[in-house]
Amino acid sequence: MLNKDFMSAIEQICDEKGLSKEIVLETVEAALAAAYRKDYGSPRQIIRGKLNEVTGEINMFRVYQVVETEEEIEEKESQLLLNDAKKLDKKAEIGSEVIIPLPQHKDFGRIAAQTAKQVIIQRIREAERDMLFQEYKDKERTVINGSVQQLDGNNVIVNIGKANAILYPSDQVRSEHYYAGQRLKVFLKEVVETARGPQILVSRSDSELIRGLFELEVPEITTGSVVIKNIVREAGYRTKIAVAATQEGIDPIGSCVGQRGTRVQAILAEIGDEKIDIVLWDEDVENYIINALSPAKCEKIVISSKENKATVYVPEDSLSLAIGKGGQNVRLASKLTGWGIDIEKIDDLKSKDSTDNQKGEVEPSRDEAEETDTPKKKTPKTKKSSAKKATKTTKKAKKSETDVVAG
Repeated sequence: MLNKDFMSAIEQICDEKGLSKEIVLETVEAALAAAYRKDYGSPRQIIRGKLNEVTGEINMFRVYQVVETEEEIEEKESQLLLNDAKKLDKKAEIGSEVIIPLPQHKDFGRIAAQTAKQVIIQRIREAERDMLFQEYKDKERTVINGSVQQLDGNNVIVNIGKANAILYPSDQVRSEHYYAGQRLKVFLKEVVETARGPQILVSRSDSELIRGLFELEVPEITTGSVVIKNIVREAGYRTKIAVAATQEGIDPIGSCVGQRGTRVQAILAEIGDEKIDIVLWDEDVENYIINALSPAKCEKIVISSKENKATVYVPEDSLSLAIGKGGQNVRLASKLTGWGIDIEKIDDLKSKDSTDNQKGEVEPSRDEAEETDTPKKKTPKTKKSSAKKATKTTKKAKKSETDVVAG
């Protein structure tokens, strides 16, 4: 029988580790069974313990597996034939278990007690790891709060409550500087089970961090009346997010910005100097591309579906805005829409059209030239034929006059 102090210790472990009482009791039962087997049984026996948490009494049992034939018996100390099993339990069936009570022993040897202690520690650690793994596995692909625990070389160790997570350099934002005690929100990318426990990977550069921040700040996204169609990001510099409304009368961009920009300002406060362009998603490709190039103004767009490219013409004063610093704006717009985008000045298009029109006035088309030349070729032939006829008539007239004179 276990004393009250032992039962109090179990409850204390449950509170400190955040484990359920059932898990801790199962761990203690397994540990005591291992100790009993060490002192009063043999290594190949199956022994189980059952603890009464009210009285503190623990009972030990020996377990046999029931098999049909002798050929199936692999371990005589833990298996019984069906005929032998029925002698102990009339309800025994093939594949079932026969459980026999064992005599109680109050004292365990030093080695058995040490074994019990090791089993308890190991099982509690395993239970704690399993609990942490499941808890954070359920939070995978979400945004959670954390604080910087320490800097470990290029890695940042982030405390996220009951566990520490790793922020690798590839998931860090270059423009951010991390320090111990710093509070920040992170995107929980993945939870991996290892021999040392769950390994939790978080990110500050993933575009899904922006999605999670908007979900936290914009109730319309949580309810589904506003949906995020796509997000592209160059962490620390610029993000473009395309949104659409699923209900009439809702302004998706206004919902994300908030009154006087309160909602988007709360997100910007979390990610620092990074800019966010919130654009309206559109089923029409041309409109969507024009929206994606915001805040630049577009005059004309030419779509080539075969090449999956679009040429966008903008005023000269919007050219640098459309392209962006280092081509960032057009590059993100291309990723957001899935279309290749070329930016050109509208003045170049007008000059080209004007030149083409001038060429059309000076140099007629081939068909027009042929139509013009045709009557010119016929006219000389007609005149030449008339001249010949006139010459012949004159000659006849002159001959007649000669004949008259001669007569």
